[in-house]
Amino acid sequence: MRTVTDMPSVALAVTRGIPIFEVAAACEVFGLSRPGWVTPWYDFTVCAPCGVQVGDWFRTDTAHRLDELALADTVIVPACHDVDADPPADLVHAVRAAHEAGARVASICTGAFVLAAAGLLDGRRVTTHWMHADRLAQRYPKVHVQPDVLYIDDGDVLTSAGTAAGIDLCLHIVRSDYGTAVANDLARRLVTAPHRPGGQAQFIPSIVIDHDQHGLAELLEWSLEHLDESLTVTDLARQANMSTRNLTRHFAAATGTTPLQWLLTQRIHRAQELLETTDHSVERIADRTGMGTAATLRRHFHRAIGVAPDTYRRTFGQLATGVRS
Repeated sequence: MRTVTDMPSVALAVTRGIPIFEVAAACEVFGLSRPGWVTPWYDFTVCAPCGVQVGDWFRTDTAHRLDELALADTVIVPACHDVDADPPADLVHAVRAAHEAGARVASICTGAFVLAAAGLLDGRRVTTHWMHADRLAQRYPKVHVQPDVLYIDDGDVLTSAGTAAGIDLCLHIVRSDYGTAVANDLARRLVTAPHRPGGQAQFIPSIVIDHDQHGLAELLEWSLEHLDESLTVTDLARQANMSTRNLTRHFAAATGTTPLQWLLTQRIHRAQELLETTDHSVERIADRTGMGTAATLRRHFHRAIGVAPDTYRRTFGQLATGVRS
């Protein structure tokens, strides 16, 4: 078991008729107590009008109203009940008040419409479900909508695409608060992908690998098992039985990035885990992640994460000690 000094608080905003999956996903990630694993976990609260129903049939029983969103460190806003209608005024007001009070506000799917109505998305890069991206952009022209990503972290405001992307966003929040090792361990417990990154700009390409069409699943798994090697595009192409040109084309379609950029991202994530869970020197971590030298690791790590490896270890290293599977 491990302990942390502070217990981050998360509040979930629930209103009439919103989809139940988005509500359940946030409850599963932030609200489920896990004795013997991470102590303390999040202080989780569901905030809703009295007697509100979720999914048109599931009734929410909570003593916490929407105005209590302003007391939380993080506020989660699930999908809207109806994107063609204006979001409930009390919800919009409560979300705006929470953000003004310093809360980190995150939307799942069409919850972005609530954040936009609250004025939180003006001038920001955001995303939402691809089916409603054009509508969001038309209704709120000051918002820079990117329909081709899974989620975007813009600091104090985060937005995600459709339902499953909400889980990715929730795991990203856990990763930001507790580190990569804890987020990956939680993903294993949820039997979901631990991390679907695009780049350290904090957005994720929405294209998910089609095993039959692209045939790259085995290659990606093989690459992860050989991150300690100095892999080239030629090495990957040979392993996939493709020409380098075909590999690059298929790789872009499957992952939204280039083979070498994908490899670099995976090396950075592996380095994060090793910094959190081991006392290996930066030199050894550079070797185990295929970076070659400590100087190379430090350069790429700082560029991607924004801090030096040693600083990252001081922040998350002790937190990762003793996590139980």
